[in-house]
Amino acid sequence: MNHALILNRAAAPAWSGSNTGMVFMALAMLLLPAGDTFAKILTGVMGPVEVTMWRLLAQGLCLLPIVVLLRRRLRGAMFSPVVALSGLLVMITLTSLVTAFSVMPIATAIAIFFAEPLILTLLAGPLLGEVAGPRRYAAVGVGLVGALIVIRPGFSEFGLATLLPLVAATAYALNMIVLRRACATRSGLTVQCGATVYAALGMVGVVCALSAADVVELAPLTRPAWTWGAILGCGAFAAASFVLIAEAFRHAEATALAPFQYLEIVGATAAGFLVFSEFPDGLTWLGVAIILGSGAYIVHRERQRDARVPRRRRGGR
Repeated sequence: MNHALILNRAAAPAWSGSNTGMVFMALAMLLLPAGDTFAKILTGVMGPVEVTMWRLLAQGLCLLPIVVLLRRRLRGAMFSPVVALSGLLVMITLTSLVTAFSVMPIATAIAIFFAEPLILTLLAGPLLGEVAGPRRYAAVGVGLVGALIVIRPGFSEFGLATLLPLVAATAYALNMIVLRRACATRSGLTVQCGATVYAALGMVGVVCALSAADVVELAPLTRPAWTWGAILGCGAFAAASFVLIAEAFRHAEATALAPFQYLEIVGATAAGFLVFSEFPDGLTWLGVAIILGSGAYIVHRERQRDARVPRRRRGGR
C-alpha cells in the first residue's frame, strides 16, 4: 500500500514555475479591468488627463511597499533614457485609454486596444529585425479588418474617439519593443518602477501646464471625498497587475503567457456590464472575434518558431 502511494505521488505532475507564471498572468488580466473601471468612474468628475495623473501617482505610491518587499528582484539602473522613453509611452497609452473610457464602453475600448499584438508584429520587423512570415502578416491584415469592424470609421456613435484605443495600442506595442531592450540589462520590476516614476512626473508636468493655461481645472480640495478612494483603488489594481505581470514573465516564457492576455476582454466586458450596464453590440463582438482569432494565430506561429530555436538562444526572452 505504501509503495503504491509513493508511486502515485511520483506519477503526479509537479507544479512548475511555468504554471505559476500562467496563474500570475491570469490574475493580472482579471485585475486590470478593475483599475479601468475606477478610471472610468473618475472621468465623471474630472478630465481624463487629470485622472491619468492621479492614477499614476497612486500606482507609484502602491508600488513603494511592494518594491521594499521585493527589493532583491531589482536589478540594473531604474532611471535612464530608455526607461524614461518607456515612461513617455506609458503616459500616451494611459491618457489615450482613459480618454476612450470616458466616452465609450470599457469592453469596446479594450477590444480595439487588442490590435496591439498585430501592431507589434508589424513593428518588430523594422525595429527589432524580427521579420514575420507571410502567414503572420496575413493574420495581421485579418486582425486589422476586425479592428475596423469595431471602430467603424464614419459610422460609430463614438466618432474619432474610437481611434484613441488604436493610439494606445501603438504606444503600448512600441513600449514592448523598448522593454525588450531595457530588460536586457534590468529586471522587469526595475523597469516597471522606473517607468511609473517617469510617467507620473511627466503627467504632473502636463497637468500643471494645462492648468496654468486654463485648459483643465486642478482643484483637488473641491473633489468629492469618494474620489480619493477611487484613485487609490485605481492605482492599487494597476500596481498589483503590473507586479503580477513582471513576476509572470520571470517564471514563464512570453509565448506561454500571451494567450492569457485575452482574459482582459472578459474582465472588461463583465465590469462594463455590472457597473455601467454596458454591453457590446453584435458587430463589436464580430470584430473582437476576428481580432482575437488573428492574435491567437500569431501566438501559435510564434510558439512554433520558438520550438525550432534551441533554448539557449531564447534566454533573453
